[in-house]
Amino acid sequence: MIEDQRERPAADAEILARKLNLLIDVGTSEGHTPTFREISESLAKGDVQISRARWSYMIAGTGAVVRDRRLLSALSDFFGVDSEFLVEEVEGGLPERIEAQLDLVRAMRVARVRNFATRALGDVSPDILRAITRFLDEEAARNASRPVR
Repeated sequence: MIEDQRERPAADAEILARKLNLLIDVGTSEGHTPTFREISESLAKGDVQISRARWSYMIAGTGAVVRDRRLLSALSDFFGVDSEFLVEEVEGGLPERIEAQLDLVRAMRVARVRNFATRALGDVSPDILRAITRFLDEEAARNASRPVR
């Protein structure tokens, strides 16, 4: 039981990291990847401070889990999501905007891999390229059904 209690903060840090990276991916899919500077300046306007080191371990899922409600709420405001998305484990899935953007991010990633495969394997038969495309589509469908945690 003591072991489970030690593992839980690491799992919580990883969950928070996944959520933050998802929000960063959404920003990227909308045409702009948010930078640390933009994030820290936005937070500072609300009198909330974050160091580059803290941000780094938050998005990497390493170090202590961040439970600072004020910081998490400010980050939620920056990314335009309900604060409960970062503050608490959200029952019932992702916010609708994030879910829609996540679908777009997945499609963009599959397209990027497909384009790379086409360039790298240009001399491969059309049947093999179709098989690769089918595999990528199936993998994207499997990933789309997985919950983001």
